[in-house]
Amino acid sequence: MLRLTDLEVAYGAAPALRGVSLEVHRGELLGVVGPNGAGKSTLINTIAGLLRARGGTMAFEGRDVTRLPPHRYNAEGIAIVPEGRRVFATMSVLENLEIGSLLPRSRAQRSGSLEHALALFPALAGKLKAAAASLSGGQQQMVAIARALMSRPKLLLLDEPSLGLSPLVVQDLFTAIRRISAEGMTMLLVEQNVPTTMQIAQRVCVLEEGRIVAEGTPQALMSSAEIRRAYLGADSAPAQRTVNGD
Repeated sequence: MLRLTDLEVAYGAAPALRGVSLEVHRGELLGVVGPNGAGKSTLINTIAGLLRARGGTMAFEGRDVTRLPPHRYNAEGIAIVPEGRRVFATMSVLENLEIGSLLPRSRAQRSGSLEHALALFPALAGKLKAAAASLSGGQQQMVAIARALMSRPKLLLLDEPSLGLSPLVVQDLFTAIRRISAEGMTMLLVEQNVPTTMQIAQRVCVLEEGRIVAEGTPQALMSSAEIRRAYLGADSAPAQRTVNGD
């Protein structure tokens, strides 16, 4: 569905992504992990159209989208859940969700999308009239994900959804992400929570200093002691991947 070829992104003279090539297949959850400063957020923001590539190409559903105007990416079917949630604090939860369905094709299905979002995140059902600022960090992250889903995307981009959240909230959040994946949504997940990413992703890319240094299934990556030590923060035996979410 998405193909990046030799993607180059820089901040002024400082390179941030260096010849990144990857594919996200339809219906796949692809995880991208790596240390701070590796270029993970740069990668996901470029795919969302928030940053402009200096070189290389991006193709979405066979169409070159490298030079599209930023506002066109969502119309193409790409939605991002940004790092730090970025909800509209003074607006109600319902208003935040409705903002995700402003395009004609998503507005026509707003009612069904809202019902689906509340089924995924039942904690929001009783807070639709509350200001987003009054919610906990975890609930605000639920709003951010639900808002992106309201646009009826073909590709959902998640930038560090577990950032700043308690382990229990992270567990609930990733249960919902696993469910969204099981429903067939194509997703690219950028995360520093490596163990959880390894549990839910079909494939994982390891990014370091703007380059992809390893790629494969979670089992293949975790079976390499060198990869575990150098990039995944693990010295023990390979982790067992959860198959059914239990």
